[in-house]
Amino acid sequence: MVEITGKYQGNLHCAARHGPSGSVLNTDAPKDNQGMGEAFSPTDLVATALGTCIATTMAIAARKHGVELRGLHFKVTKEMSADTPRRISRLTTHVWMPIPSTHPAAKPLEGAARGCPVHHSLHPDTEKVITLHWAEA
Repeated sequence: MVEITGKYQGNLHCAARHGPSGSVLNTDAPKDNQGMGEAFSPTDLVATALGTCIATTMAIAARKHGVELRGLHFKVTKEMSADTPRRISRLTTHVWMPIPSTHPAAKPLEGAARGCPVHHSLHPDTEKVITLHWAEA
């Protein structure tokens, strides 16, 4: 179990503290929803969680195959619904892999990307698109 504590600081800003490490992150409402956009919004953190979870889950799977994924990088694009209730409607993730698609670990890593816990935790109505870009052989 992990405990996250937080405090509303006013002006649509919050600070959250990660219990085990003491790390603090700040949030702000996005500009399109009355905020200043001065920090991650709560829904930005969901997109961030997806990207980092995919990368981490793939790296864990890669270890089983003796592969180091240093250099992997990703981009997640978050789209909000136009209707109500306001929600994330689509998350598009691009992952640039440091190994070629012909590598023996490629298929298990692709499965790991689609099997990350955040991916499974998102509502089924949230469209989740993952594209892997493999290094040249």
